[in-house]
Amino acid sequence: MTTPRTAKVEAELVKAKAKLTEQQDKIKELEQKRTEYENTEIVEIVRGMNVPLDQLAAMLTKIKDGSAASEKIVTKPQPAKNEAPLKKEDEAL
Repeated sequence: MTTPRTAKVEAELVKAKAKLTEQQDKIKELEQKRTEYENTEIVEIVRGMNVPLDQLAAMLTKIKDGSAASEKIVTKPQPAKNEAPLKKEDEAL
């Protein structure tokens, strides 16, 4: 037999557990969104570097190993989305 006080506490417990589950689901969703946005930013940065795919792997390996810290990495500048692409005479600069 349950008393009114026990029933009240049980109801609060069920309600708190439901809120907890809801918050845990929200945390998972936000963590997934954060990862997705970070991945999008990484892809945009890498694409903006204009490095051929075969050289990208080597460059990232050098960075990981620390051997690229003293090397200057040279890439072709990318025109802004609203700018015209560089002409041959501009690339020489």
